[in-house]
Amino acid sequence: MNEHNALPTPSAVQDVPTSTVLGFSEKGQGDWSRLRGLEKRDLGKLAFHRAYVHSLVGLFVVQIYIGLVSPIWLGVWFAALAGTQFYNTWMDRLSHVSASKSTKARQARIHCLLVIATALLWLVPLFAFAPFGPKESAITVLVTVLLLMAARVYFYTTTPFNMMVVTALNGFGAAVPFALANDWVISCGIALFTICTMLGALEVGRAHLGARLAENVIAEKEEVVSLLLREFEENEADWLWEIDTRRRLQSVSPRFAFALNASDSEVEGKPLLALIAGDKWESGDFPPSLHELAENLRNRENFANLFVQVSIKGVERWWELSGTPIRDERGQFTGFRGVGSDVTEQRESSEKIEYLARYDTLTSLPNRLMLTEALGDALEYAQHWRTRCAMMMIDLDRFKSVNDSLGHMTGDKLLAQVSARLQALMGDKAIVGRLGGDEFAVVIRDASDLNYLRGLAGRVISSLSEPYQVDNHTLYVGASVGSAIGPRDGRTVEELMRNADLALYRAKDEGGGEHCRFEPNLHASAEERRQLEVSLRKALGLDEFVLHYQPVVDARNESIVSFEALVRWDSSEHGFVSPGKFIPLAEDTRLIVPIGKWVLRQACLEARNWPDHIKVNVNVSPEQLLEPNFHQEVIDALSASGLRPERLEIEVTESIFLRDASIARNALEQAMALGCSIALDDFGTGYSSLGYLRKLRFSTIKVDRTFVQGASQGSNESLAIINAVVAMAKSMKMTTTAEGVESADEAELIRNLGCDKIQGFYFGRPMPAQDARRLFNEKWAPVKRA
Repeated sequence: MNEHNALPTPSAVQDVPTSTVLGFSEKGQGDWSRLRGLEKRDLGKLAFHRAYVHSLVGLFVVQIYIGLVSPIWLGVWFAALAGTQFYNTWMDRLSHVSASKSTKARQARIHCLLVIATALLWLVPLFAFAPFGPKESAITVLVTVLLLMAARVYFYTTTPFNMMVVTALNGFGAAVPFALANDWVISCGIALFTICTMLGALEVGRAHLGARLAENVIAEKEEVVSLLLREFEENEADWLWEIDTRRRLQSVSPRFAFALNASDSEVEGKPLLALIAGDKWESGDFPPSLHELAENLRNRENFANLFVQVSIKGVERWWELSGTPIRDERGQFTGFRGVGSDVTEQRESSEKIEYLARYDTLTSLPNRLMLTEALGDALEYAQHWRTRCAMMMIDLDRFKSVNDSLGHMTGDKLLAQVSARLQALMGDKAIVGRLGGDEFAVVIRDASDLNYLRGLAGRVISSLSEPYQVDNHTLYVGASVGSAIGPRDGRTVEELMRNADLALYRAKDEGGGEHCRFEPNLHASAEERRQLEVSLRKALGLDEFVLHYQPVVDARNESIVSFEALVRWDSSEHGFVSPGKFIPLAEDTRLIVPIGKWVLRQACLEARNWPDHIKVNVNVSPEQLLEPNFHQEVIDALSASGLRPERLEIEVTESIFLRDASIARNALEQAMALGCSIALDDFGTGYSSLGYLRKLRFSTIKVDRTFVQGASQGSNESLAIINAVVAMAKSMKMTTTAEGVESADEAELIRNLGCDKIQGFYFGRPMPAQDARRLFNEKWAPVKRA
């Protein structure tokens, strides 16, 4: 609504300017074109009555002067008066038909002229007829004219200007004859009456216009409300409802009736609560939300956005209701009126979202959020009642190999079976949930009995270590458990979870399948690991890595055939760090990728200083093989050093085939296409090497030192494994290397078992590059190297 058509305020209605009342201006707020049209309409409604009154009064005047004035003049005068009135009536009716603005203006001017003509015609009896009759007749005519002036206040309410013109002409004109006759009392009385009538006409016109403006306010407000209600009713979800003092429905809208699954006539006058309670109305067993609605209605209180569970002809739905008490002009309560909507779908969606926020979709176990809340409650309970609670972290052993080798779908099915086993172990004291991946957690609300905690951890490990049947596969995974006791090991949720996690790391470090409880010294280990990681990230830039080389000899003549490059770290902050400590850390943090790249380049550069027939063996981690540019790194290392590809042997472990086997295979095949050879390290300790031996042509199989030591101690199993590996390698045209040979007897045993190459402390420990070079300048004597 624009400014011109804005709704007028009450103050604007009371302070209508005089110029606006007289029609000279349209100041203030209001739809003036509409208001002026209403005024003309009202004026037109009284047109016939005005003509009738003027004609009737005219006949009365004719009756007074008949016999005193010529009938011709009386007839002419009466005809002019009646004709003017009826012509005016015809013009008023014509104005409703015409739509032209210019025509309407011309009609307004004609109407004004006709009004003036009427006023002048009423002066004729006082000026032309009065001299022919007695003074009483003149007084009678004067009273008649004054009465017409007073009556015009009603007949010309909508046109105060015309009214004032006519009153001035008649009033002051009527005073003239009496003034000429020196009858000043009557003349002054007429003038005063005229002025009062004009002022009265102005105020009546102002009041009439103010009333019209007020009506316009109400009409436009009702129109706006009607539009809003219509728009509201046409909304897809919302509807209006209304009840009386007895809570019976009234003025039922079609949309509300549709929500009740009935017609409006069927539910009109029926109790609202009975309709929405359904079958529960008789028993009185209402949902809490329905009780709340009934309480609000009984207390006659406003309510908004109240979610109510209703039953519509046996179908459970959710409504959102808002309501306000209705009161009449005396303040008496007459019922309730409000709005409502069916929010069943939204309610179900919000419940589903809430479920997804608190439960794991794969296993239906509580998720991290819900476990955190449960642990917080358990800690609060333990601190309040001076008891103990516990947090157990569970991590599956060897799950990653299953997931990588058989796919994520198989892994997900395995996790579902794991969760079922865990749930079966939980009693009233514990709640189990999934943190993510293959990590689970158990919150024990009352852990006063530590034997219960130990027993539960043992049952978890035992149960999860049993075989699983998934998609025709028999799978074996284990579990490691770490636990922390609250509030002894942590007074906050974060602290207790962190300490249970540290205990879990200890259990994993001990080989898995163990339960470890948190100990304060684990913080020191975690802090040491953190500091070690910080230093490791800076080690390459500080040039703290160095390569050592361990010789590999021919089993027959004990001549050197290659060196295995082994990285060492001499940290400026931690001193010499064991490879067994920093290599796993580098793999966990993927720092092994840049370290491995550096090792490959440095090893190739050093191998250029050796005789042409000596190879260099470089260990490559699975993380490196998953890099898309591994092939290019090999090319760059060979190009920078000038080393022939045939002198580079890449050593990998069986674990490369447990993560994205196709990517690892492609990377190795690209290296073999360059001319490099591939050795399979630690053979026999993995899970699926035999299948890949057929798909990827390895040049060498390295027998793990555990089998060598077992064979030297007379283990039939170790002897059988070595014999089988040697026989298989020969049939596939591969060479074998025995690792971990530490004595002459072990060397002789390995030689007799048929291994092609030997590596171990007996022939040389890992040594700096310069020491390795010196070996080529002196006759190789293994006994001296022992």
